[in-house]
Amino acid sequence: MTDAAASTTTDTPAAPQKGRRLLWLSLAALLLGGAGALWWFMQGSLPACLQSTSKSAKVSDPIFVPLEPFTVNLQPNGRARFLHIAVTLKVAEAPAQALLVKYLPEVRSRVLAVLANLEADALLLPEEKTRLAGDIQKRLQEPLAPGLAPQALTSVMFTTFMLQ
Repeated sequence: MTDAAASTTTDTPAAPQKGRRLLWLSLAALLLGGAGALWWFMQGSLPACLQSTSKSAKVSDPIFVPLEPFTVNLQPNGRARFLHIAVTLKVAEAPAQALLVKYLPEVRSRVLAVLANLEADALLLPEEKTRLAGDIQKRLQEPLAPGLAPQALTSVMFTTFMLQ
């Protein structure tokens, strides 16, 4: 009987540890399952007022109008310098693109007029290049012909910029 009594005393502490471990595993499985179910529910069935507006707002493709590269002599400042530059225009809509293409000689003439008045030293700083892009954009946003609306240019980008 002493053997049976000894075995029951050693078996009783193991039973509560095994039960505790099973309780913790069950609790962890329940929490993980609940988190997974919540994630699945939130992914597919959010009310419209809580869903991201970026999904509903359709982003239109950009419209670019590349211009042939320009090479201009810069204003003399002690030595002969020239600028080789390629410009790409970004417009908001297709009609603006069609109008720019239709009036391309006028567009190129306006860009050349802005470029021809530059001094080489003024183009060394990045801020000056940004100002130049703004000047070109301002000049091209003016109506291309009498009776036409101003151009809807979004930005002016330089794809080549070489100062010699």
